[in-house]
Amino acid sequence: MGAGDGSDDWQGWLPIRVFAAGDDWRVDWCWFGDAPLSEPFFSDSVRRALRLPFNQAMRRESSLEALSQWREASPGVAPSLFIHHASRCGSTLLAQLLASDGRNIVVSEAPALDALLRAELPATLRNEGLRGLLSAYGQRRLGPEQALVVKLDAWNIHQASLLHRLYPATPSLFVYRDPLEILVSHLRQPGMHMVPGLLGSPAPEPPGALSGPERMARQIGEILQGGLSLCREWGARPVNYSELPEAAWQRLAPLLQVEEADRPRLQAVAGTDAKQPGMPFSPDGERKRASADERARAAVERWAMAPYESLEALRLG
Repeated sequence: MGAGDGSDDWQGWLPIRVFAAGDDWRVDWCWFGDAPLSEPFFSDSVRRALRLPFNQAMRRESSLEALSQWREASPGVAPSLFIHHASRCGSTLLAQLLASDGRNIVVSEAPALDALLRAELPATLRNEGLRGLLSAYGQRRLGPEQALVVKLDAWNIHQASLLHRLYPATPSLFVYRDPLEILVSHLRQPGMHMVPGLLGSPAPEPPGALSGPERMARQIGEILQGGLSLCREWGARPVNYSELPEAAWQRLAPLLQVEEADRPRLQAVAGTDAKQPGMPFSPDGERKRASADERARAAVERWAMAPYESLEALRLG
């Protein structure tokens, strides 16, 4: 199927990619029908959907403006919560807990959203694109949906103010953990934002550039500082990994619309590995701290401990 326009009915379709085509910006759509977004990440749900024979034979593409036109024709559920995080800190668990409730649409780290947030676009065009994209994700495809929960990529903390200016009434969380544990996780398996050039094309690093652990620790510190600013300036709630999963049905229950009757279901979800459903969850914080060498500890102390301690003071105070 070829390109679409704003007059099209996109019911059952979700945007899976936003990309530049010369001077134009385009949207790639995929048919989901009434299938829920139950996988840990939006990309996992896309891979499942693309295996359908229909999607292998039929694809749709539209202009970026078609998102706004679809929003006007069929407004979706407005965002009810933004989840920002420092990576490797329990945000996927929190998203999976919320996704277990059929009333929630949970969009977790959608590449199209990341692309729009970081795109070099005129402010009006980008803002309308963001509103249209989130409206498309918020369409009621199953029936009982009442809330749209959006989990961002860790590096999107630097664009958080864009979303909060568009949705000033939407609450947000910033999930984080001991930065030494985050660093150890990335040293074992680096995230995209920890690999120079993978999220863009920065200038070559000069002689004497920071070592791997130092560079990663600085990145972690910058994200923690961004989360701290989000909490101070926009009222985001700080959530430490050490509080999860209990905080979902205790401290955060009113915000997450969780009731006492939901606790058994949430506890069952929390007993499995959020990123590998079906596998039992095993806490690893102590093992990560024990495995860190002195260079990693010194890097975290230099670059990341100050914002972490400020977040803890804010959370506990």
